[in-house]
Amino acid sequence: MLLIQLSLESYIGSVMLTFGLNALHGRHKMRRSQWGGDWDSSNAQDFMKYTISKGYQIDSWEFGNELSGSGVGAHVLVSQYGKDVIHLKNIINELYKDSPFKPSLVAPGGFFEREWFAKLLQLSGSGVLDAISHHIYNLGAGVDPKLVSKILDPNHLSKAANTFSNLSHVIRRHGPWASAWVGESGGAYNSGGPHVSDTFVNSFWYLDQLGMASKYHTKVYCRQTLIGGNYGLLDATTYVPNPDYYSALLWHQLMGKVVLAVDSDASPFLRSYAHCSKGRAGVTLLVINLSNQTHFVMNIENSINLKLVVKEQSISRGSFTRSLKKTFTWVGVNASDEALFREEYHLTPKDGCLQSQTMLLNGFPLELTGTGNIPRLDPVRVNMNSPISMSPLSIAFIVFPNFDAPACG
Repeated sequence: MLLIQLSLESYIGSVMLTFGLNALHGRHKMRRSQWGGDWDSSNAQDFMKYTISKGYQIDSWEFGNELSGSGVGAHVLVSQYGKDVIHLKNIINELYKDSPFKPSLVAPGGFFEREWFAKLLQLSGSGVLDAISHHIYNLGAGVDPKLVSKILDPNHLSKAANTFSNLSHVIRRHGPWASAWVGESGGAYNSGGPHVSDTFVNSFWYLDQLGMASKYHTKVYCRQTLIGGNYGLLDATTYVPNPDYYSALLWHQLMGKVVLAVDSDASPFLRSYAHCSKGRAGVTLLVINLSNQTHFVMNIENSINLKLVVKEQSISRGSFTRSLKKTFTWVGVNASDEALFREEYHLTPKDGCLQSQTMLLNGFPLELTGTGNIPRLDPVRVNMNSPISMSPLSIAFIVFPNFDAPACG
């Protein structure tokens, strides 16, 4: 798999390469989907030696693909898997003993099953696995005719939190030396949904899950795919970026590594995540409005904590018919009482069509320039004291450069 560092200057600024190794090599099929016997590491060792001889820097080696638990088409018992990752770790340590850089060991790259993952960490022992990787496709099959309604259902999106929370608990209890990775996620499996996964509406689940994964201490999130299937970040024929490419790019440029708490009693259709801003002072807030009829207007109150006062304005035939005031508190302290500005990046679909392949940034289409380059992603600067307005079915990154949070110091 490729872990892509995206930049404005080109589609791919730099690449961190995680290479998946065949964990079935040398085994034999025992019954049904179960494979047994020791893993034959000779092919993997030869390939590692080749990459070292060429000076290729591999960030990490991942052992196996969807063989954990009951597996997908095939599975390996955790007792055997544990032995094999110890063997692989010894190979890595030996081959890279004279190298200034040693790749990480990642496993199992499968769907999360609590007991299997916990046992793998227990059997392999301290320091063997650097990361525990899992796959997640919480939207189900790409052919599901209800795919769009699932994406816009906050209750459905929130179900994925159980997986992230349970994995985080397993790691804390059985393998605190390892970090959590999403090794593969594309929303809907089997290449995603046609005219859904490659359109604006897909960014609702995608950005929500990036925020959720970060909240539960996920260190790496691999999107399925860069190119290929309906869920590719780039169109497989033209290589033109799909809407999720720009969502990923904005996340990468604006959201830092430190996650901040968001305490909200607003509507479940208003999703919010906060991080320290990336590469600069301040805090960035991601706000997702899943409602097709509610316009949220948020005002900032100056207090010990930064508070957003949210008014829900239901839209009926183009007019606001009612409003309901709510508040949520975001950990952070106002740096000054003087007039300040924030930066806003509002994302909406072209012509209001959720299944448009063109995303608008602050009302302007995100399209390649005449020379084929990525367009500028410019925010609008807004006075800090003015309301934040969230249209129905829209997404926004809000950057507060003049607010400090203790965790961002």
